Amino acid sequence: MTATIPDDASLNTLAASLGQKLLARGEMIGTAESCTGGLIAKLMTDIAGSSGWFERGIVSYSNSAKQELLGVPVETIETFGAVSGPMVIAMADGLKARAPVQWTVSVSGIAGPGGGVAGKPVGTVFIAWAGPDIATSSSRYQFDGDRDAVRRLTAEAALKGLLDLLDAAAAA
Repeated sequence: MTATIPDDASLNTLAASLGQKLLARGEMIGTAESCTGGLIAKLMTDIAGSSGWFERGIVSYSNSAKQELLGVPVETIETFGAVSGPMVIAMADGLKARAPVQWTVSVSGIAGPGGGVAGKPVGTVFIAWAGPDIATSSSRYQFDGDRDAVRRLTAEAALKGLLDLLDAAAAA
């Protein structure tokens, strides 16, 4: 089954909901993005008042940017590749260690139309989330569609994952 590609309104609704929850908790977030090219940060900063809960976004598209800006070990890149669970965990943890934030989300993937390889076809995306008092976790996704669809579906999954983690933290 092909996922419905989220439109601007649904993505903005998710970002606004995230902002309300973070603001209520008095917590800040940062993004470390590769394949989305800053889309998640854009969605968050489209919300009026986002400076009360959004601290920074880093687009670390190249491997050298991931190393320099987020402290991703070269061994992670060489062993697992730029599109992997260990990579996005290192990105999320690296940003969390470098920024005055409680929450981070990181994404890396193959948005297409080229770049797919055996075992990681176009549409393969990894997302990681880091927060206070939780272990950083990642998930692998396989999205269908063109470059824009993969990026939008990635942003949607990243925001929904954050909302789920905030709801779980509130219930704890």
